[in-house]
Amino acid sequence: MANFEGHALPGSFFIIFGLWWSVKYSLKYHIMKMNKDGHTPRFFESVEVFEGATKVFCSLVGMLAEQFVPSGPHLALLSGETHTWVKLMNWQHSTMYLFFGISGAMDILTYSSIKVPIGLDRLGLSVALFVEGFLFYYHVVNRPMLDQHIHSLLLTAIFSGTLCTLLEVFLRDNIVLELFRASLALLQGTWFWQIGFVLYPPSGGPQWEEEDHGNIMFITMCFCWHYATSILIVALNYALTHCCIRKCRRNKGQIEIGLGIRKKHKENSRTSLLNESDEE
Repeated sequence: MANFEGHALPGSFFIIFGLWWSVKYSLKYHIMKMNKDGHTPRFFESVEVFEGATKVFCSLVGMLAEQFVPSGPHLALLSGETHTWVKLMNWQHSTMYLFFGISGAMDILTYSSIKVPIGLDRLGLSVALFVEGFLFYYHVVNRPMLDQHIHSLLLTAIFSGTLCTLLEVFLRDNIVLELFRASLALLQGTWFWQIGFVLYPPSGGPQWEEEDHGNIMFITMCFCWHYATSILIVALNYALTHCCIRKCRRNKGQIEIGLGIRKKHKENSRTSLLNESDEE
């Protein structure tokens, strides 16, 4: 949708997944370090299936929103009267959501009882990100300079995420790549919102000057600020997860020590009683 809501919706999805990934992969990494065998608990397989189902649901919501809003194409691709294309921008967004839905289905199949080859889930997500970038690359052809520039910055985050996720096909459970992907998802989400505020101000404020080079310079700098914020959020979630895991381990150790002291005290008392019985 060529409006503020059309950019806020995918932005919200990416922000949610970016935050979730930053917490999930941090927790998974610390639990693997705690385990002596280094294996991942089976609980995370159920989490992956739930995440895939959520991705499919969000994609369906996105496609329905693009198609059936009052100004949407309502599944009409070609006008019968004028023989012209109908709302191709909505169709492009729907296609983007479609591939993320396919990615969610691959997540479910990878961790379900069917057990498709490990790595197809990451490959599906990489393909979805590539299709998103491919569509947006031709999304702003012949548009004003500011519009083209602000979307080209989005492409930087999209194709970086594509490459990162493709590497995860071969480098499984790499915490650096996983957190890097989470930061890029957050960057995409916040930047979608930024695009909405710049091109379609929700408060009806003054429009940005499309050909002003100063606006181009500010938007570029603003993109760097967005990514710095994303890195900070991911680092904060990692640190909080680390502190929570350490606190849980410390409490567990204190409980085990306490139980050990009590058990030892009981054994000593029992031994003393037996010795007194023998003396009598």
